[in-house]
Formats: sequence, C-alpha cells, structure tokens
Amino acid sequence: MLSRYRLTLLVLLVALSVLPASAQNTEQLQVGPPPLHRAEPPALGASAEQLESSGDQLRVEKNFLDAVDYYEAALKKSPNNAALLNKMGICQLMLQRYKEARKSFERCIKSDRKHADAYNNLGVIYYQARNYNKAIKQYEKAIALKDDAGSYYSNRGAAYFGKREFDKASLDYSKAMEIDPDIFERTSRAGVMAQLPSPEDRARYDYVLAKLYAKMGVAERSLHYLKKAMEEGYKDIKDVYKDNEFTELRKDPRFSELMAAKTPAIQE
Repeated sequence: MLSRYRLTLLVLLVALSVLPASAQNTEQLQVGPPPLHRAEPPALGASAEQLESSGDQLRVEKNFLDAVDYYEAALKKSPNNAALLNKMGICQLMLQRYKEARKSFERCIKSDRKHADAYNNLGVIYYQARNYNKAIKQYEKAIALKDDAGSYYSNRGAAYFGKREFDKASLDYSKAMEIDPDIFERTSRAGVMAQLPSPEDRARYDYVLAKLYAKMGVAERSLHYLKKAMEEGYKDIKDVYKDNEFTELRKDPRFSELMAAKTPAIQE
C-alpha cells in the first residue's frame, strides 16, 4: 500500500517516479543503485542541434543521466539556450537533483522571461519542498503567459490543496479538467498530484475528483473516485446526497449499488 500514497509529481513535461515497495508483502523500500551512464559520451564534433536531438532521445528512453550530459554539451555550443536549459532541468528533476534543476529553470527564465513551462517547472521544485506559496507564484506566472495549459491549473490546485485551501484547489482542478478532461488519469507528463499526508486528506482529494467528474457527466470516473473516497474513510460521504454536482449521478443504478454496498474503509 505504501507506493499508493507516496508523493507523485506530474508537470506538463515533468513526472517523478514513485519508489516501488519491495516484494513479499512487506512495508520496506529497497533502494536501488545510483543511475549509471549507459550511452556513449557526446561526440566533440557534433553540432548543438545533433546533441540536443540525442539528448531528447535519451530522455524519451528515460536515460536521464546521459541526457543531461548531452544537453550540457549542447549548451557549450549554444549558451543560454532556453529550451535546452528547460530540458536539462527536467532531467535533473527526474533524477531528484532538485538544486541543480532549480538552477537550470532559473537560468532558462533569465534567458527567456516568457518561457511558461520553466516557470511551471520551477513551481514544481518549490512544491516538492512544500513551499506552496512560492510554488503558487510560479504557477501564476506560467498561467499569465499561457492560460490554456491544464497542467498549470492542476499544479496550482495541488499547491492550494497542500495549503488546505480546498475551494481554490477545486476551482483550479475544475479548470484543468475543462481544458484536459483526462488530466488526472495519466501517470506522467500531466501535472502534479496533490501531496496527501493523511488518510483524511487523501479521502477528501478523491471526493473532490468524484464531484468534478460528476459535474462533467463522466459517471464511471466519478464512481471510481467515490469508491476510493469511501475506502479512505471520507467522513462526509453523506454529502453525496445533497451536493448538486451529483444530481445526475444519483439517478445512475451504479450509484445506488455503490452506496448500498457501503464500501468499508481500508485500514493502514
């Protein structure tokens, strides 16, 4: 169960991998070996464009350590290239090298003040450190530059959720889903999932998503998150009978079946 509740970071171009729980039904985590170089070193005679292309391919293959080497080599031939700096920061973030990633995103912004993704990704750095106010400021800068990116709103919503400002979080999540209805169904490249330190907060988060999907008319997903909220022991589950967002869902036989089943809360 541990892997289910670890922090998961998902930005428009950023996602962190959750450490897997070790086998044999234990609650222990096994730390893997440090990342190793698997690709050949960057060729000295390669152009900046060639090096960037190779770095991009290595990043697709999740070979982030070597991708950083190629982006660094490309930057030597194309200094202060904002796109390269942002890509390098993403790989550093994937490697959990947060200080290095922050510097890369800050350099990217210094090079290009209108690079919306870099502001968003810098927000992720502050978010993972639980500095929600600074994260929100960065997300707001990204949104001001590009207001049609669902992940920016999702990320800001996660930060508001971390601050327990649930109404603001719901508004941002609603906007994110309006732009990208599948944003919470993907496991990568789609924003930051909320940091959920307690079962109560996890349950509330699932209930909020159930409400948003019900409002959109996506019954199956709404029922899925309602069930999860019940499993987490959401204490205000009876609100489902009065919240307007669930008006149509309450007419669905599957809703009645779910509520009649009284899904038991899962104990940790």
